Amino acid sequence: GDNIRHGLNKDLGFTDVDRVENIRRIANVSKLMLDAGLITIVSFIAPFIAERRLARDLMGQDFLEVFIDVPIEVAEARDPKGLYEKARSGSLKNFTGIDSPYEIPENPDVHIKSDKTSPDAAADLIIDKLIKLKVV
Repeated sequence: GDNIRHGLNKDLGFTDVDRVENIRRIANVSKLMLDAGLITIVSFIAPFIAERRLARDLMGQDFLEVFIDVPIEVAEARDPKGLYEKARSGSLKNFTGIDSPYEIPENPDVHIKSDKTSPDAAADLIIDKLIKLKVV
């Protein structure tokens, strides 16, 4: 996400409109990679149901939504950049989960509760799903 924000999407901020455009661009780049025969793992906060639906519609059956579910207090404790602290103090605006909304996925393909699942076990859940779908 940081690399995309420093290049392709450097003209975007974190308003709702900019977040929508960020996901639209990422979905289209991912579709280009898919069309080139690559399996693409896209790790982004996509806070709105409509944009996740847009990505799914663009990719079709090749889209797999993985919801990494973490309570906000756990996310704050894990925050290596101190972004939650900045958001809580008001120095960082439009931060997802603080002063910008996050719409919970309605029916993700994989739901991982990261406060209860180790990274290795989470990876296994995703790989198991990919195997079940005959992607790998």
